[in-house]
Amino acid sequence: MKIGITLSGGGARGIAHIGVLDALLENGIEPAIISGTSAGSIVGALYAAGKTPSEMLDFVKDSSMLKIFRVALPSKGLASLKYLHERLEEAIPEDSFESLEKPLFIAITNLLSGKLEVRSNGELYKVVMASSAIPLVFQPIEIGKGLYVDGGTLANLPVSPIKRLCDAVIGVNVMPHEPVGEKEVNSMVGIATRCFEMAIWANSRLDQRRCDVIIEPSKVRDYNMFHFNKEKELYEIGYVATMLQMPDIKAALAKKMSAAA
Repeated sequence: MKIGITLSGGGARGIAHIGVLDALLENGIEPAIISGTSAGSIVGALYAAGKTPSEMLDFVKDSSMLKIFRVALPSKGLASLKYLHERLEEAIPEDSFESLEKPLFIAITNLLSGKLEVRSNGELYKVVMASSAIPLVFQPIEIGKGLYVDGGTLANLPVSPIKRLCDAVIGVNVMPHEPVGEKEVNSMVGIATRCFEMAIWANSRLDQRRCDVIIEPSKVRDYNMFHFNKEKELYEIGYVATMLQMPDIKAALAKKMSAAA
């Protein structure tokens, strides 16, 4: 049975994807095809390159987020993603989708055309950077004649590229739809963040329904998108949530396999 997995964006919350993958692999569930957006594209690229969950967690621990937030021209965004490029070079020696051990599909948003694009071949590092370029936080990434930002603006859970290639798809959403208190939206940043989250929920709703299994570690809501120093807690949240859901995950996959037979 060929299982696909689609990993959502969510900033630091995406570290929970590593815990999810660890729990799945421990239970003999090994996704063979991956799609991802933003933080999900980073974890997806590492997994597709053959990295273990332990190695992925080391990637996060060894990455200084202060370096990622390098000062850039204010007119184009607050920070450069050059350091992410450097870290990807260290972790994945060859800059191409073709060098990966598993097929990978990454969603990116073309600012100029206003359309979603999905890349699965050619250069890898820039595509991961583009998918991770949160608007107004990071500079857009130039690829060819296009200018690209976070794929989550149009497709935060990109199941469509892999749906037809798999017998079953597991979706992992680290941007759960939860209410907030008034204090969380009493500033310009709070309002902007909340609006960004609501736009993501709107574009993810249909894709969630298209997945055969949805894993949504709700406790990630206690962490914001920039809590990169909380990697242990976020990993644990993903791992525990998946282990608790494991009986239902196995039942859903078994039902899907039975129907296919």
